[in-house]
Amino acid sequence: MASRNSFQTPANRPSSSTSSVPSLAAVADPPPRYIDGAAMDYFVIEMVNTLRASSAVATARVKKVEKELVDAGLMPPSAPAPPTLKKSQLRDSIGSDASLHPVSKDGNCEDDEELRARLEAIGMHVGANMAERLCHERGLFSDTLDAIKFICKDLWNACWEKQVDNLRTNHRGVYVLQDNSFKPLTRISGWEGRAESLKRARVYVAMPAGIIRGALGRLGYQATVVPEVTVLPQCTFQVKLPKGS
Repeated sequence: MASRNSFQTPANRPSSSTSSVPSLAAVADPPPRYIDGAAMDYFVIEMVNTLRASSAVATARVKKVEKELVDAGLMPPSAPAPPTLKKSQLRDSIGSDASLHPVSKDGNCEDDEELRARLEAIGMHVGANMAERLCHERGLFSDTLDAIKFICKDLWNACWEKQVDNLRTNHRGVYVLQDNSFKPLTRISGWEGRAESLKRARVYVAMPAGIIRGALGRLGYQATVVPEVTVLPQCTFQVKLPKGS
């Protein structure tokens, strides 16, 4: 018995145009893509190392130009650098002057300054974009405290998979955000001891400080963000907003 050729009417045939073209909502808000959490940690490590090498080249270039200007008599010589402290004289607390200006092997305290500035600038771009994405269905914040709570909950959870452990304020524009187990610091260690670990931590909190500052900037608040690390992996961010904001 001959088999009949199956066929479909135009009404029953699936439309290739409707099945292949994504909806407008899917294009405007695509589904999130997930990556392994360790991949981001490795990326941050390589980014810091790359920017450290780049900052060293830029600093050496600036010093070379300054030396040429001084030798040509077009620029006065810089003041001599203060004597460097030995490691036994450095205190572990980052509240000391020595810890605020880390001393490198060659006695130069400005080695990581350019690196932290670059990491903070990158963080500001990331934080601004993150805040815009998280707030695209949210109205404007009517109160400064609401904006800080958004940073402590929504932004913190999106970036570091948890919320801030403690939030304090003096109700005069200063907020202290404390994370007892800050994710970027959980794997930091130094073979030379606690002081070396804290020195490394100060570099790795520069980008998160920029993320907080950039997010607040996109929300309309020009803030100053100062990170502080005293005990790993705890980190505290002091957010200071101008009066009247």
